[in-house]
Amino acid sequence: MNQINSSFPVRMFLIPALVASLLAASGCQQIKDRFGGARTDFDSQAAMKYAKTDLDFGPRVPGTPAHEKAGDWIVAQMKQRTDSVIVQSWTQTTANGTKLPMRNIIARFNPTATQRVLYLTHWDTRPTADEDSNLGARAGSFPSANDGAAEVGMFIALGDLWKKEPPSVGVDLLFTDGEDWGGFDPDSTGAYPDALFGSQYFANHIPWPNYTPLYGVLFDMIADRDLQIYQEPNSVQAAPEVVNQVWKTAADLGYSKYFISEPGEQMTDDHVPLIQKKLRVIDLIDWQYGPLPAIHNGQTPSNPSYHHTTQDTFDKISAKSLQIVGDVAVTLVK
Repeated sequence: MNQINSSFPVRMFLIPALVASLLAASGCQQIKDRFGGARTDFDSQAAMKYAKTDLDFGPRVPGTPAHEKAGDWIVAQMKQRTDSVIVQSWTQTTANGTKLPMRNIIARFNPTATQRVLYLTHWDTRPTADEDSNLGARAGSFPSANDGAAEVGMFIALGDLWKKEPPSVGVDLLFTDGEDWGGFDPDSTGAYPDALFGSQYFANHIPWPNYTPLYGVLFDMIADRDLQIYQEPNSVQAAPEVVNQVWKTAADLGYSKYFISEPGEQMTDDHVPLIQKKLRVIDLIDWQYGPLPAIHNGQTPSNPSYHHTTQDTFDKISAKSLQIVGDVAVTLVK
C-alpha cells in the first residue's frame, strides 16, 4: 500500500437499502450478552500461530520458492476450512518488463448464497526493504509480519471459526498477490503498472457474473501493538455507510479506542481497483506502525515506522490487536 496526499476521484454510488439493513443487524448486543464483554469466538492465538508459519517460509516475494510454498500452504489451509477454493493464476509483467508468476486465492463460504460479503488481504512480500534506516539493508526483502502475514493468519483463523459456525450470508476471502511489488503511481488510464497486481486482476477477471457483494473490507497492517485504525478517505468517499457501520460495530464491541472516528491518511491500496469497478470496499489500515516518536528540542519528528523495513518482524505484532480486528470482522457478518 502507499500513502498519498492528492484526492482520488471516485464516484458516489446509490446506497442499496439491503446493505444498510443487513449491516444494521450486526447483532453486537447479542455478542456482548453471550460473552460478557467485547469478544467473539475468534481465536487470535491461532491467528498468531498461522502468521508465524507463514513467516517461517521467508519473505513471500513473487517468483521465489518461499512465495510458491506459502501460496501452496494457504490453498491447502483454506481447502480444509471452506466450501470451495478458486485459484486465479497468471503471469504478470511489471513496469520494467519482469515477468512474475501470480495467483489470487479465493476461499468461499456458502457459495450459493446471493447475499455476499468480501474480505480481502494481500499475501505477498515487497522485494526490497526500501524504507529501512539502514541503507545496506534496503536491497533485500524483509519478514513482512504486519504487512501480510498477520492478515493471512487472521483469515485462516476466520476459516476455523466459520467452518464450525457457518455464516448465514456468503463470505468470500480473497488473498491478493503482488500488491506490494513496486511503485504505486497510476498511469494515464488509472491502472497501476507496478503494484496492486492481484486486486487489479480480480477486478478485471471476477469469476462470477454480476458479482455485487453487499460490502467489502480490506485488512492491511492491522496487528500493530499500538493499534490505531483511522477512517481512510478513499473508503469514506466511496462507501461511507460501510465505514460508519464498521466503526459503529467496533464501538458496540468496546473498541472505540482502537477504531478512531477521525480521518486518517489517504491510501493507494487494494481497495482502489475494486472501488473503480463500483464495488463498495473500504480499507482498514493502521498506517502508524512503529514506536512513538521522540521529542527533540521541543520538536516531534515524523513517526519512525517499521513499514517496508527489516523491523517488520513477528515480535512487532500483537494477538490483542488481532483479537480486536477479528472480533469486528466476525461481528460484521453476523
